[in-house]
Amino acid sequence: MSATDAYARGASWVNARFTAGAPRLRLICLPQSGGGATTFTGWRPHLPEGVELAPVELPGRGSRMAEPVMGEFGPLLDALLDGLRGELEAPYALFGHSFGALLAYELALRTERDGLPAPAALFVSGSRAPQVPLGRAAVAGSGDEELADWLLRTGGLPRELLGHPDFLREILRAVRADMAMAERYHVPEPVPVGCPLFALAGRDDEVSPPRAVAAWSSCTTAVHRTTLVPGGHSYPRTHPRETVRAVREGLALAGIDL
Repeated sequence: MSATDAYARGASWVNARFTAGAPRLRLICLPQSGGGATTFTGWRPHLPEGVELAPVELPGRGSRMAEPVMGEFGPLLDALLDGLRGELEAPYALFGHSFGALLAYELALRTERDGLPAPAALFVSGSRAPQVPLGRAAVAGSGDEELADWLLRTGGLPRELLGHPDFLREILRAVRADMAMAERYHVPEPVPVGCPLFALAGRDDEVSPPRAVAAWSSCTTAVHRTTLVPGGHSYPRTHPRETVRAVREGLALAGIDL
């Protein structure tokens, strides 16, 4: 059995599931670098009726903290797809923020390639499009102190964690691995998905500026829209109501009536 098989079969890839009313659509959410399933807890009061929130828990964080972090994009995507196969049996949409947006996009492509049920819509949030260069110096290789400082400046790390150095060290381990994959990710000629694609960008996001996010428009053959959301790079956490509203509007444009 490969390491990928062990991850897929031995752990739950969805945690903190929540349903608003009778579920008609499953919203599978992939978090930012180092983030866990609880990233999306603040969305619960704002979910429209009929949406089941299905946050993904990647290895090495949250309820899976004891598992090794995966540092290679291909094996992580393979394990993720295997772990989520059962989640794709109901109508679903994908939402990914920052590093999670890249995973969500590649996951949508893989479902199409492998003949699996495709998402009704794909939401890519706070991430440069695949063909857009990084546009800044890479920071994943920095030491813990430098990386923590960068995350604090960009809103990616709650300041209170500085008072818990052992826990912070564990979090930074997952953040660094995810960021390294995200910083290396570049696809000059991305394959477009066949489902509607909706890009979200924070108005004040310095990590993934709106102009870099808008380039996702070439990554779908279906309907597309880019929506600006208040806040910086962590707007799904700091502005949950506005983020969920943008998702609901995208679902409506995709013909999904909730």
